[in-house]
This record gives sequence, structure tokens and C-alpha cells, in this order.
Amino acid sequence: MIPRVAAAILVILVTACGAFDPSPSPPAPSWTPIEAGHPFDAETILTAMRESRRPGGVPDGIETPAIAADIAGAIWTFGGEPWSTMSIGGSCGPSTCTLDVSGSRPGELGEDVWTFSVEPASGQVSVIDSQLASVPPDVVELAALAVRASGLGAQVADLAIGSVSWLPPPDGRLVLAYRSGDEEGSCQRDVSVDMTSGSVELEREVDC
Repeated sequence: MIPRVAAAILVILVTACGAFDPSPSPPAPSWTPIEAGHPFDAETILTAMRESRRPGGVPDGIETPAIAADIAGAIWTFGGEPWSTMSIGGSCGPSTCTLDVSGSRPGELGEDVWTFSVEPASGQVSVIDSQLASVPPDVVELAALAVRASGLGAQVADLAIGSVSWLPPPDGRLVLAYRSGDEEGSCQRDVSVDMTSGSVELEREVDC
């Protein structure tokens, strides 16, 4: 027979162990909405075109104020802040030109690259592609905290962030690419964080 005192201690220990959470989720961070914006005007883009140092530069036929204004109006940057460095280059075919505009800010994890199609005859400008990775490290850390505090926290606990990108409005999301390693067949989970609310969603999962 177990003495009453010992039995009471055993009950306390069992109760305490049953209530213990060995891996509690961190508290959700305080999320401040992050805006994207159009920080450039036509004059800035036109000057960058004319002063381009890329091989071949920018074709004269698309160095116009109207085309520069359309390019400026299409470029979004994270936080609405201008890049500190910008590079522009382009080439033309029989009727259509392609123009690449890239830029970044010091200390950020990558650069933004915008690719445009331009029709010199009509002046029509359209976005072909955008690969955006100019994001401040402190924002990346805040987004990672939001992921760890969410229901997906356990699924990325053993993964590392391989890269970060962002999607401009109307998407307005940060995308964190979590990886278990660089080798083929490693677990991949892409998680998006809403730039307005901080809400978290699993975008893609491969080999997990």
C-alpha cells in the first residue's frame, strides 16, 4: 500500500506533467500593415534610361517621357521606398522591345527585377514578369515570427528559410521559402504572410 503522503505527491506530479506543453508556440507578433507603393516619377525613369550603363543601354525609340511615365506607374517597391541603386537595359525586335528594370537597397536580402514589353509605335507598356526580393531583414524576421506563432509553426520548426520574395498589390504577400536542405528531394514548404493582416497560409508543399 502506498502511504497517503506519497500518493498525494504522485497525483500532483502526474497532474503537473499532464498539463505541461513541451513546445509552446511563441506569442503572435504585433503586426503593422506594410504598404507597397510607386516611388518613382517619369523624370527619374527617363534619366535612368538615358544614363544606363548596361551593355547596349536602352534603345532610343523607347526613351520617351510617356513610356517612362508608364514604367514608373507600374513599378511597385516594398514599403513604397525608392531603391538606392537602379539598373535599366533593353533591346528591340521588329515591333516590340523588352525592358528590364532592377533595383535594391543596402542591407536587404535581394533585388527587385521588373520586365516590361514596350511597343514603340503605340507606346503601349505591359508587365511581362516581376521577381521581387528587396525586403528588409527586420521584416523577414517579423514574418518568420508570425509563421512560428501560427498553426504552421510545427511544420517549419526544423526547416530553414532559403529565400524570401514578395508579391505587390493586389496580392500583397511575403513568401518565405522553407527548406530542409539543398539536395534534390528535400522538403519544401512555401508559406505566405499577408502584408496587411499578418495572416499566414501554406502556399506550396513538396517532398515533405
